[in-house]
Amino acid sequence: MPDEWHKGSAIYQIYPRSFRDTNGDGIGDLPGIIEKLDYIASLGVNGIWISPFFPSPMKDFGYDVSDYRDIDPMFGNLRDFKTLLARAHDLDLKIIIDLVLSHTSDRHPWFKDPAKKDWYVWADPKPDMFGEQVPPNNWVSVFGGPAWTYDKTHGQYYLHNFLPEQPDLNFHNPDVQDAMLDICKFWLDLGVDGFRLDVVNFYFHDRELRDNPPRDANLGAATQYEGDDPYSAQNHIYDKTRPENLKFLERLRALTDRYPDRALIGEGGDDHFFQLAADYCEGDNRLHTIYTPQLCGGKHKRLTEDLIRTPVEDFLNQAPNARPTWAFSNHDVVRAASRWCPDGDGFGHNPALSKMLIALLGCLYGSFFLYQGEELGLPEAKLKFEDLQDPWGRHLWPEWQGRDGCRTMLPWNKDTKSGWLPLAESHRPLNAADQENAQDSTLNFTRAFLNWRKHQPALISGGIDFLETHSETLLAFERKTADQTLFCLFNLENAEQTLPLFLTPQNAHLAFPKEKGEENTLAPYSFQILKGKEN
Repeated sequence: MPDEWHKGSAIYQIYPRSFRDTNGDGIGDLPGIIEKLDYIASLGVNGIWISPFFPSPMKDFGYDVSDYRDIDPMFGNLRDFKTLLARAHDLDLKIIIDLVLSHTSDRHPWFKDPAKKDWYVWADPKPDMFGEQVPPNNWVSVFGGPAWTYDKTHGQYYLHNFLPEQPDLNFHNPDVQDAMLDICKFWLDLGVDGFRLDVVNFYFHDRELRDNPPRDANLGAATQYEGDDPYSAQNHIYDKTRPENLKFLERLRALTDRYPDRALIGEGGDDHFFQLAADYCEGDNRLHTIYTPQLCGGKHKRLTEDLIRTPVEDFLNQAPNARPTWAFSNHDVVRAASRWCPDGDGFGHNPALSKMLIALLGCLYGSFFLYQGEELGLPEAKLKFEDLQDPWGRHLWPEWQGRDGCRTMLPWNKDTKSGWLPLAESHRPLNAADQENAQDSTLNFTRAFLNWRKHQPALISGGIDFLETHSETLLAFERKTADQTLFCLFNLENAEQTLPLFLTPQNAHLAFPKEKGEENTLAPYSFQILKGKEN
């Protein structure tokens, strides 16, 4: 169906600050995206997700919005965005924009307007056992420290689930909901094809401001940081994922459905994520699909079958009527090329691994995001403390360098300059211009695979069934529609593996890649997609 383009789609994520700088100020811009639209289309993707480009003080690099209806001058202007939108549509590329509705910048006019004080979450201090005035409850910020900041002018605390410069909006106020829906309408009228809804489960808070209870330590980390993290010590049942949020999502979906071929992609984190997915995608009146983070997190040194199979099967079993959107990398996590590479102290890479990961991501059930640079096989960049811009990374240094290692400038050629972050020297030899001319490059592999994938019904809309391999580094599954069956086999380790005979189906032939190695073997970090007899 035309309005179901998002199902099984491949979407390229652009982090605009680091994508393409056309004016030499060290910051990527909208003209840079326009310049590279043909490049993006050549990858074989269906659309683009652009991280925030709205006016912002950039305390959290665009996720602190001070004006929802304009473009920050560092990126360009609305005329540039309209040009981008028109040219992308000419290339049959959808445009998804990143909407941050849960909070604004503290420099947003709303936060400064006394008449709109109740558009945010304010609360009186409470006395502690010593009679001192303290925050109203025990909620903590994702980025560390209390989730409350005291304001002397008001004599109250305001809530911020992230930085103090990102005050949370009060979605219990109907005026806030109406204002946010009107902002969505503005961009839908402009012609965007949908929204990636940042922290979609953070919109509402508990009216009674009850303390969060302790969290089961066996659940592991609740954020990308895996060290001693106060946020991971709480069970976040009162500061997010509140039941009132579902009604607002229904209002947002009703608005979106007034426009043809639009999609709502929700992003959020929760200890019970698959229940969240089931609730937020229930029926046809909430989200179209949910951004599923289980394959992005962690700092694993070794990729094993269960790291892929378990989250996919858990999603299918616990949220059978929802649609997942997967990713291996994004602007917030360590790049998968390094995360799952056992060499290089967390910053190494292997081109064979990068190619295999592209194919694996494209073979999973659901849609997926491909983060800028994955098509080049870029590893995580190693930075010095003085180079860090991410406030989270500076706070946690030296245990973790934060999110800047995946946000460095994209190397378009060997002469690409450093920008707001230094260009990683490990990226320079992997530049796009050189890969264009190398037949066996990760870039040309990505193009070949994703353009082939577009014509495989089983990979777009087929179901998935995992096969038992009796090996923790051999992953096998079947994708199937009424008219096509594909057998997908992946070697997850840097060593040759012999395929068991039961994994080589009769009457099947190699569909991708066309070059076949030795019979019944998989080379290190390689894969085979076999096509069964057509029905």
